[in-house]
Amino acid sequence: MQTPTEDNNYHLIYWPGTPGRGEFIRLALEEAGARYTDTAHEEGGLQVVRSHIDKTLMGDRSGPPPYAPPILKHGDLVISQTANILLYLGPRLGLVPTGDAVYHVNALTLTALDGLSDEVHECHHPIAMELYYEDQMEESKRRSKCYLQNRLPKFLSYFERVLESQKALDQPWLYGMAFTYADLVLFQCIDGVKFAFPQAVGKLEKSAQYMNVFTHYEAVKNRPRIKQYLSSDRRQVYSMDIWRHYPELDNAE
Repeated sequence: MQTPTEDNNYHLIYWPGTPGRGEFIRLALEEAGARYTDTAHEEGGLQVVRSHIDKTLMGDRSGPPPYAPPILKHGDLVISQTANILLYLGPRLGLVPTGDAVYHVNALTLTALDGLSDEVHECHHPIAMELYYEDQMEESKRRSKCYLQNRLPKFLSYFERVLESQKALDQPWLYGMAFTYADLVLFQCIDGVKFAFPQAVGKLEKSAQYMNVFTHYEAVKNRPRIKQYLSSDRRQVYSMDIWRHYPELDNAE
């Protein structure tokens, strides 16, 4: 694990004004106590983001141009894609065990991102990204109902099963005794779906079918550095991004 110094500062490049996919990176950096800068809190940050995804960029020997944020700059390295950035940061921040464990943690991360982030976004944009939500409301209602009745319980059941097997071994986290970035990703995903679908998720929580998932959520939420971060102005407020709350979509009946 790196000791934070001026020599290894991380620079997160992400849209200001919403947690979005950049939040997964922030949580990892915050949990590790790493030094980092964030365009979301910098004057001119929006322009910095746009400059990194300009369509005229062709890439060079150091790598291809990023397609979209989040983007991480660390020294001369510039990389993008949420899971890819976490795969890079994990060993450096002490948020993944050594050896083959990195691939297991990455698999848990990708599963959470698939079902509790990407599919949530598709609930309010099921037809096309280019269309406004208001242009696809009826389709969004159908998609959200299916998601809340079928897909969300399926993913919650998976993580409940993973956590139950760890609990049987008296191990508290997704990957045993090691707290990893997968735990942070699951926390953020659960936090996001709780915001997007408070009534539906509230019913699932009260059902006690996913007790380990919601206990895990609270445990991560109360980790000292995470708790401090969540109460700070560094934590972005939910807005028009992945996790949106539309009351008309919050219905699994």
